Amino acid sequence: MCQLLGMNCNVPTDIVFSFTGFAHRGGHTDEHKDGWGIAFFEGAGVRLFVDHQSAVESPVAELIKSYPIKSKHVIAHIRKATQGQVALENCHPFVRELWGRYWVFAHNGDLKHFAPVLDGAFRPVGNTDSERAFCYLLQQLRRNFGDTPPAIAPLKAAIDELTREIAAHGVFNMMLSDGSALFAHCSTRLHYIVRQYPFTQAKLSDEDLSVDFSEVTTPNDRVALIVTEPLTTNETWMPFRAGELRLFVDGAPVDDG
Repeated sequence: MCQLLGMNCNVPTDIVFSFTGFAHRGGHTDEHKDGWGIAFFEGAGVRLFVDHQSAVESPVAELIKSYPIKSKHVIAHIRKATQGQVALENCHPFVRELWGRYWVFAHNGDLKHFAPVLDGAFRPVGNTDSERAFCYLLQQLRRNFGDTPPAIAPLKAAIDELTREIAAHGVFNMMLSDGSALFAHCSTRLHYIVRQYPFTQAKLSDEDLSVDFSEVTTPNDRVALIVTEPLTTNETWMPFRAGELRLFVDGAPVDDG
C-alpha cells in the first residue's frame, strides 16, 4: 500500500530532512513507485506538486529536497496503485475548496465496493477509491453543516463518524487538512512524533543522513510529524490505535478532554 507523511507546526517549517528520507520509499527502500505528491499550505494558498514518476526518479522530487519551502501544514504521499492507472490525475494529495478554504487529502489503503452517490460540487477527476472518498467526505461535511464552517470539536466528531463509515469498506489510513489543523485517521498503521525543546539529533532510517535540530530551531518551535512508518532510527515514535482519529494543531496532538 501507499505511504503517508504529514507535518503540523506552530511556526512555518521546512520538511526537507523528513521528505528526503520519505522519498527513498518511492522505489528505492520500498516498492511504492506509482507516483507521489506533496502539498504545502501558505496562508490561504496551497503549493501542490505531483508526479506520476516514482519519487526516486522524479526531478520534481529533487526540487522539493533542495527547495526549503516553509509551511505550518504539509501532506505528502507516495503511491502504490491498487485502484486506478498510474497517471497524474490519480496522484495524491488531492485538493478541493470547502467553506472558502482549500482542503488537502491523501489516503493509504484499498476500499472495496465503495461507490457513494456524489450529487454535489465534489466529483473525482481520476478513478481512484481515494479521490471518491475525499469527495464523499467533503460532500457530507457540507450536507451536515451547510455553508457555515463548524467549530473544531463538532468538525472532528463529524470527520470521525465519516471515517468510520468509509473504513467499513477496507483500509482507510488518511490525512486531511484545511490549513488550520491536520486530521489523521488510522485503520492499520500510522505513527507520530512531536519535536520540541530541547531539540536533539535525528538520523534517517532510509538514508545515511542526520540533522541536529537544536542548530536550526528556536526554543519556541514545535513540530508534529505523522507517517506510515517511522522515518528515524533514534527517536521514539508513537503508534496510532486502529480506528483512531487524531487532531493536530500548532505542532501537537489535541486531546479530546
